[in-house]
Amino acid sequence: MNYRFLFASIKNILTTPRNYWNTTLSEPASTKLIRNSLVFPLVLLVTLAGITGSAIFVNTEMPLLYSILHGVKTFILLTAVIYSTSFILKEITYPLDLGRDFSIAFRLVTFSMVPFLLCSIVSSAFESLLFLNILGLYGLYVFWSGANAILNPPQHKRMPLLIAATIVMTGFYIALDFFFTMLTDRVFYAFFD
Repeated sequence: MNYRFLFASIKNILTTPRNYWNTTLSEPASTKLIRNSLVFPLVLLVTLAGITGSAIFVNTEMPLLYSILHGVKTFILLTAVIYSTSFILKEITYPLDLGRDFSIAFRLVTFSMVPFLLCSIVSSAFESLLFLNILGLYGLYVFWSGANAILNPPQHKRMPLLIAATIVMTGFYIALDFFFTMLTDRVFYAFFD
């Protein structure tokens, strides 16, 4: 894992996203580096915060195994949302004549998810701070500036791209969260109740 990449990416995405996108154009990071040094560490931190928050504050009556299953669900959920949204975004850009490149779609999705993942670390540990996730909407601006820098869509295609990406990501998050919550609850109550 490249800690320098992790901290520099977070800092630059949060403070100067337009400049960061221009830097990534001149020095593109590989999908593997982004996955191993940005996505998995942040998702793992959200997972650990979720396990801790669930065990200490939310599910105090439940055994620790329930909180661990909740954490595993969170890890799988966030990873699945990032990859499935990247795949669909790659397909969305093709009819808009913006190319069809998974690595570009993956960069757009992962970098725009950073604000939400950082907010989720806090809100997963302390459920009473769930309202902080609204700050994750800053990711829409990160996506907007990234799409303009990397894809350079015509003016009339920018808003449909942003709306489509937002709907896809939100839809996947809600649907997969519902599915994985039902699955983990059934597994827990089938084997451990």
